[in-house]
Amino acid sequence: MDHKVSICMPNYNFAQYLPEAIESVLRQSYSDFEFVIIDNCSTDNSVEVIQHYAEKDARIKLNVNKQNIGLVNNLNLCLQKAHGDYIKFLFSDDLLASEKALEQMVTVLDAHEGISLVASARNVIDYQSAILKIWSEYKGKIGYSGTKIIQDCLLEQKNKIGEPSVVMFRKKHVGTGFDTRYRQAVDLALWFHILEQGDFAYLEEPLCSFRMHPGQQTKINAERNDLCDEPFQLIEDYAGKPYIHLSRIRREYMKYVPVYAVWKLHKKRKITFSTAIDKIKQHYNLNKFYLLLPFYKMYKFLRSMNKS
Repeated sequence: MDHKVSICMPNYNFAQYLPEAIESVLRQSYSDFEFVIIDNCSTDNSVEVIQHYAEKDARIKLNVNKQNIGLVNNLNLCLQKAHGDYIKFLFSDDLLASEKALEQMVTVLDAHEGISLVASARNVIDYQSAILKIWSEYKGKIGYSGTKIIQDCLLEQKNKIGEPSVVMFRKKHVGTGFDTRYRQAVDLALWFHILEQGDFAYLEEPLCSFRMHPGQQTKINAERNDLCDEPFQLIEDYAGKPYIHLSRIRREYMKYVPVYAVWKLHKKRKITFSTAIDKIKQHYNLNKFYLLLPFYKMYKFLRSMNKS
């Protein structure tokens, strides 16, 4: 029997967090879901932990990869195995923060056919699940323009929508799935593709908890300087779309943000001066970079003042 919702959990070596993550799903008030868990050749006892729960709940469908195919390919495999109309990812080191998380998101998608993706605020938790803070980028609203959200994220060069564990979306809008050209921005690139096809809903209650710990993929990616090319790729893919309406100043600001991010890597001594210059020259005019540097800092300051 097909279920309306497919909960997809990719896992690699997070046995210590799996019980809390899985139990947060099994406690949900909404029950019409399949629970697809794909283990990517874990070397800890993840498979045994998952099997323990799968023996008790037939909705859990465990798949174990024969070889490690990488995170992005595993995400796409989750999508291939999912049969539900709605997709809800939950990374195995995160958890659902409310027993009504699925119910609230499903209610939005059921009631509003024009909504292609719904997200919520999220708790930021530590390795012991203590809440450190709450991240929330938007006010609660049903029916933000999807393309306006894309433009907002592009301009800020920030994923304001949320991580995979924070969203629910319609499977019919995923196309070919996660773009394998990306690593750090792989989720945002898919959210953009989905939001080109419909509107966005945001729920102010934190329905998910996003865990911060040294072993998380976000932390690992942050140490990879080769990923600083991704913002430029995202701009190349989307900034020229006909629905992106930015003034000349704001468009220049958008293009400058990832260039300055490269410069900051040098300032933080994560890359050498020569590496930073070479990377900037690859994507931007070096003289223009130096010329606009004080204006960028001033413009960024004024933008922050307007938001406060």
